[in-house]
Amino acid sequence: MTAARIERLVTSGTFSLDGGTWDVDNNVWIVGDDHEVIVVDAAHDADAIARAVGERRLRAIVSTHAHNDHIDAAPDLAERTGAPVLLHDDDLPLWKQTHPDRMPDAGLVDGQSLHVAGVELTVLHTPGHAPGAVCLYAPALGALFSGDTLFAGGPGATGRSYSHFPTIVDSIRDRLLTLPGDTVVHTGHGDTTTIGAEAPHLQEWIDRGF
Repeated sequence: MTAARIERLVTSGTFSLDGGTWDVDNNVWIVGDDHEVIVVDAAHDADAIARAVGERRLRAIVSTHAHNDHIDAAPDLAERTGAPVLLHDDDLPLWKQTHPDRMPDAGLVDGQSLHVAGVELTVLHTPGHAPGAVCLYAPALGALFSGDTLFAGGPGATGRSYSHFPTIVDSIRDRLLTLPGDTVVHTGHGDTTTIGAEAPHLQEWIDRGF
């Protein structure tokens, strides 16, 4: 039996919202072992993600939120693999902007447990960047998959539709900074960080008023 591990794939595409479009690189996280995996955020390139999954069973495609750059490849990947697409219901309005004719297969709820390769991932509802934003906490791996809620150096952006700065600060303070300090934060874009590295910055984020 192989141990569960975390694999990172970086894909490139665009993020579009409120009439603007930006070039972005996204982290796609693959969690599992040699036999089965889940994908966290199927971004941009279903071909590349499918190649990275290989012959392993894809148990689920988990969307941390429904901005188009995190979900644009999800239906294609689901069709290829038969894996369900999971998304918190509060992000359905955003999802429909990208995929009006294809709904997610199931909702994510706070406290829900997902299992892959003997590892449990707990869903943490962390609104702010988007209403239905979630993080996945895997204590056995010492890992948090934060989507765009928490980055190295600060919270996700809240300057666009469906986002709210006080809410994301509450989510980070109440749901994430309570985790062990050595928890590695696997972000939706850019470098990883740790909970301990980010904790001292919370008051600075509040004072700066992102």
